[in-house]
Amino acid sequence: MARLISMAVIVAVLAAMLHYSAAQTVHVVGDNTGWTVPQGGAATYTSWASGKQFVVGDTLVFNFATNVHDVAELSKESFDACDFSSTIGSIITTGPANITLATTGNHYYVCTIGSHCTFGQKLAISVSATPGASPPSSSTAPPPPTTQGGDSSSSTVFASVFVSLVSLVISFFL
Repeated sequence: MARLISMAVIVAVLAAMLHYSAAQTVHVVGDNTGWTVPQGGAATYTSWASGKQFVVGDTLVFNFATNVHDVAELSKESFDACDFSSTIGSIITTGPANITLATTGNHYYVCTIGSHCTFGQKLAISVSATPGASPPSSSTAPPPPTTQGGDSSSSTVFASVFVSLVSLVISFFL
């Protein structure tokens, strides 16, 4: 009987961990490249974002050196023109910057230092309310994709840990 209760507790803990992982994902913008002026221009961050699903509650991590880069959210029009006169919220100047996605829809981020935005240090994403929901459609086609870095989501790490724990539990009871 004690063994059955122990197994039930372990399964409940694993289910809670799975639920937490599905609820939040940490996305490291640009993966190993980080938040910098990309050699491939704006297509670099467009390609990176195209392989991701962004959901309310997820976190974007912009890895950059303080006083070298920053991050600001803009409207679509300001994003397209690299116009920083009316940012949405404050410009984050201390790196790394963590931004929790709080609303659905399209979000636009840029670096406001020098000509960094003009040279492609800008990111446009679509945020859904729940995983699997269709993001809002865009009227402009994205540039052709370039090579993509490794997966930056915490879901991958969680899946590895989850499989390891399940293997341990199964081996314990067999």
